[in-house]
Parts: sequence; structure tokens; C-alpha cells
Amino acid sequence: MRVLVLGGGLVGSAIARNLARDGGLEIVVADTNPHTRAALKQNFGLRTMELDVTDQAALSRAAADCDLVVGAVPGSLGYQMLKTVIEAGRDIVDISFAPENVMDLHDLAVERNVTAIVDMGLQPGLGNLVLGRYNQEYDAIDRFTCYVGGLPQVRRWPFEYQSVFSPSDVIEEYTRPARLRVNGRTVSLPALSDVELIDLPRVGTLEAFNTDGLRSLLQTMPVPNMVEKTLRYPGHAERMRMLREMGLFSREPLEIKGVRMAPLDMTSRLLFDMWAPQGKGRDLAIMRIEIRGQIKGRELLTTMDLYDEYDDESGTTAMARTTGYTCAAAARLLLNGTYQEAGVRPPEHMGADREVYDLLVKDLAQRGVELVINQEEVD
Repeated sequence: MRVLVLGGGLVGSAIARNLARDGGLEIVVADTNPHTRAALKQNFGLRTMELDVTDQAALSRAAADCDLVVGAVPGSLGYQMLKTVIEAGRDIVDISFAPENVMDLHDLAVERNVTAIVDMGLQPGLGNLVLGRYNQEYDAIDRFTCYVGGLPQVRRWPFEYQSVFSPSDVIEEYTRPARLRVNGRTVSLPALSDVELIDLPRVGTLEAFNTDGLRSLLQTMPVPNMVEKTLRYPGHAERMRMLREMGLFSREPLEIKGVRMAPLDMTSRLLFDMWAPQGKGRDLAIMRIEIRGQIKGRELLTTMDLYDEYDDESGTTAMARTTGYTCAAAARLLLNGTYQEAGVRPPEHMGADREVYDLLVKDLAQRGVELVINQEEVD
């Protein structure tokens, strides 16, 4: 069977390498960057091809020549890429963080008899999967909270952060309004708002702030209170908020000494030099999920903790492992026919199926990505 991985960056390459280890699969990684393609071929023996996903005709031909597509492109390219693959009649597992509502493509996917698993990363992704599972266990869920983030193991002033996925998607987290649900009503707040401190096992005190990671959960889950927050070392949100309020994340061009340039272009260039991984780029991936509700008249709190570190043996970042391996696990379930549901399917749909949930969590555990789940009765 042939799998086409769109995007050979940190996460896309982790997905491709993970699937290639299974044997019996022909993996092809498509990327426009010749240096990326050369490194994947030289370092990991992966087959590559040059492909611009914005060329819809070329993408359609490439998709038609494979059994499954995996999308790992920047969010700005995600929606049209997904639409093109669906129109080509090919199943897809996608981690692209598109700003558009990918659920709008559901009817098209049903019409083409395509299973399109979307947002299948860490969060959105694994958090959705867990909520989908426990929505079947609880009689009613009152509150869902997801804290998630990727951090460098070594803190360096001033930002104490390193970029572990698409640069444009990082800044998008700091500018895109955060949608959450409060007392049954969906509300929109600025990104980086409602900063709080939270103590987590093995990492200590971090700060958490609103970001737009609930996505499909706002349409699929009847939970009256839901929020997703990004984790960083304390102080990071204030620095990002200052840059945003100065207009340094603006896409509106300014003219300076006869040159027109969007402030975001300059800011991105400066920040990502500072955010580039140092040395091997050793990082951490952390997630805390809290689900509170009722089962048979008892008030219960289910807590899920995930902690993962950079893998020295494979040279894979924790964020690439937790995001990419979750995506790869879903791809396996599509390839072996365990999960086949036409339409655009967010991870919570997969989580609702106990067999699918158990197989996916087992797949992650076999690769060292462990979910620690605790449930207790609360007042």
C-alpha cells in the first residue's frame, strides 16, 4: 500500500518514519524544499517527491496514485489541500491547523465516499479522542478543560520557547481569537487571555492562556463548559501580548523608506531565529485534561496526564512524537480497515468507538507515549 505524506517538516518526517518502520508500506514524502527532501532521503532512506500542494491539479494526480494521504502542511494551506484530496477520492489523515471550518467539507467527503480524519495531532487531536471516549462513559459532562504545550527542556531568556512545528502556526495561536464554551454558550475571547498558573507533575509551575484549540468539539460535544489553553513557561504570554498590541503580528503592509512590508514578516524572521532549536532541540510535550460530570449520580473528575521528552535514539522531538505518532496510529487504523466512516471525522468520533480508542492508545504506548488516567469522586 502506498502512503503519501504531504510535508516533510519535523512532524511530517516523524509520521513518515514511524509508518515506514511497519514494513509493507511504500511511503512517499512530498515537499517543495529540496534540502528537506535530500535530508529525508539521505538520513532515513525515505522516498520523496517535489510537490506544491497549492497546485491543485498536481496534488490531485499525486493523491490519486496512492492509497492514503497524510496532511502535515501549514494551517494556511490546510483547507484547500484537504478539499483537493477529498475531491480526488482518497482517504486522508490530517494534522493541518486550518483556520477555516474543515467540517464544512463533510458532505463532500460523504459524496466521494472518503474518510477524512482531521485535526489528528496532540491538541486538537488526542484531547478530542479522550473526550469522545469519556462522553460515552459519563451520563453527563459539565466541564472539559485541556492544557497542552511544547517547551524546550532548557529555558533561555527572553522567550523560553523553541519552535517545534510550522512557524506561521505558532504566531497564529497568539492572534486567532479563542473560542470556548461558557454555561452552554460559545464565546470568543482574545488569544493569550485568562492567564493562569498551573502546577503539573515533573515540570512544576507553568502558565496557561486561552487559544483556539477546541475546534470541532464546539460542534460535536454537548458539554456546557469547555476551554483549551496553551502551556508556556511563566511570562511568555505577556511578552507575546506586548508584540501583538504593538502591531508586530499585523499582516497589513507598512511602507518604510520606500519598502512595503507586513510587520508580521519582519517579526517572524526575527523571532524564529531566536526560537530555532538549540543543539538537538531537546523539548517536552505536556498535556493535562480534566473532565468533570456525573456517572450514576456520583460527581466524578477524570484527569489525564501526558508527559513526553525528546527521544535521543531517533532524534525526534517530543512534539513530533506526540503529534506525529497520534496521526500515524490513526493512519494504521484506516489502512487496515479498522476505522472506515465516510465524511469528515474529527478525533472525538474515533474516541466514541471503544475498540478504536483502545487500539490507538495501545499504539501510542508501544512507542513510549503514555496516557496516565485517574478518576476520583469529588464534592
